[in-house]
Amino acid sequence: MPSLQTALPPELANNVIRKHNTELVVDMVRQQFKKHKHETDPEKIQKLKDDAARGLINHILYESERLSGRKFDKSS
Repeated sequence: MPSLQTALPPELANNVIRKHNTELVVDMVRQQFKKHKHETDPEKIQKLKDDAARGLINHILYESERLSGRKFDKSS
């Protein structure tokens, strides 16, 4: 699974990694969708959706690890 840094543009990922704020992550994903709202290429739209999902999943895993104190296996 790609890291948060590869799922979001670098300038956004660096900010997310520093702040680890769920609201900020959701807002950044919304900004990316608004930025590309006129995109018509189905393949590019799917890539944007996949990138957003990976970014949100990575953040959820990070928060789960932080709250539980245990690391999840990266191979699963």
